[in-house]
Amino acid sequence: QTGLLTALFKWQPGSSLPFHEHPEIEQTYVLEGSLKDEEGEVTAGNYVWRPPKSRHVATSPKGALILSFFLKPNIFLEEKVLD
Repeated sequence: QTGLLTALFKWQPGSSLPFHEHPEIEQTYVLEGSLKDEEGEVTAGNYVWRPPKSRHVATSPKGALILSFFLKPNIFLEEKVLD
């Protein structure tokens, strides 16, 4: 399916989302906990957006509750190793 996705995601501690690309912008508001990727960490009460064609691996070492908006589907890519 394609189209706009608005979703409330609950990430368990230690969760990760494999290397993927967002074809269009992604917008995320972190309600609880935090998300981390190569660009840094987004903590509770903060908002992040990514431009079209952005690629990343997202992790949540301590768990999180997030509200995300993006056009689906994401494109999952070959595994990327984080430094």
